[in-house]
Amino acid sequence: MTRRRALLLATALAAPALLPGLAQAQAAYPNRPITIIVPFAAGGPTDVVTRLVAEVMSRDLGQPVVVENVGGAGGTLGAQRVAQARPDGYTLLLHHIGMGTTPSLYRRLSYDAVNGFETIGLVTEVPMTIITKKDFPANNLAELVKVLRERKAEVNLANAGVGAASHICGLLLQSAIQTQLTTVPYRGTGPAMTDLIGGTVDVMCDQTTNTTQQINSGSVKAFAVTTSTRNAALPNLPTAAEAGLPGFEVSVWHGLYAPKGTDAAIVNRLSRALQVALREDRLVARFAELGTAPVSQEMATPEAHRRYWQADIAKWRPIIQAAGQYAD
Repeated sequence: MTRRRALLLATALAAPALLPGLAQAQAAYPNRPITIIVPFAAGGPTDVVTRLVAEVMSRDLGQPVVVENVGGAGGTLGAQRVAQARPDGYTLLLHHIGMGTTPSLYRRLSYDAVNGFETIGLVTEVPMTIITKKDFPANNLAELVKVLRERKAEVNLANAGVGAASHICGLLLQSAIQTQLTTVPYRGTGPAMTDLIGGTVDVMCDQTTNTTQQINSGSVKAFAVTTSTRNAALPNLPTAAEAGLPGFEVSVWHGLYAPKGTDAAIVNRLSRALQVALREDRLVARFAELGTAPVSQEMATPEAHRRYWQADIAKWRPIIQAAGQYAD
């Protein structure tokens, strides 16, 4: 027997003994804490959603699920970190609609914004609300639009930074009313909301997970919700269509991602844990308080998530190109 044939025979004999070890390694996942990167500041809408989901997922996975905020550059810094992380299932990303807009908003990125991730599942679709400081001189959406068109650049439109959901919604609002306002970007939703409440800025378009409490307390003035139906947490707030702005619909979807190349068994295990979390009664109740709800179990799967994400990229590309506003 030649040396080559002897090596092949030895490898073949050893392979069955190795397979149980590999199976055990996969079955052991996870055997240490998992980190979910939130690419925005702590306390913002995406951070709130992530922490609720992480708490329940950790119980199903049997390991701590730690949330880490890596904000900056419209969410691309956090996304880049995950895209370039080791694909072992221990570094994940929970991102919002920015995953659909980033490929068009940014013309130069150090990671692949389209093919750099494995999808795990969608989490929730959060409605947006159009709000102003409480003493803004308008009492309904029609009056608000009239004032915005008259004052134009005199009006300050706040957002949580380029690429943030509030920025995207603001772009759509300006496009819908064919008026350019003065955009004021902040480093996160928290500071933007603080200045809106304080009267430093005039208008903002943001997620119900961040605005419901402020609306109900009277800290800000609300004009419309940006979905086709009213929101259960804000039943008296009309839809944009009801209030006189037909066709203005936008919701902020959130999804969970792993780095490209993560083993399918790990992705599926994470997806199952996510599905368990989205059925948990306390999470469902807390989401309802924030004006949103978990997606269906079908949408919390890798396949449905990827289809939805790719369709959203295609949807936003012509809108962003028509606006001609890029983040780089």
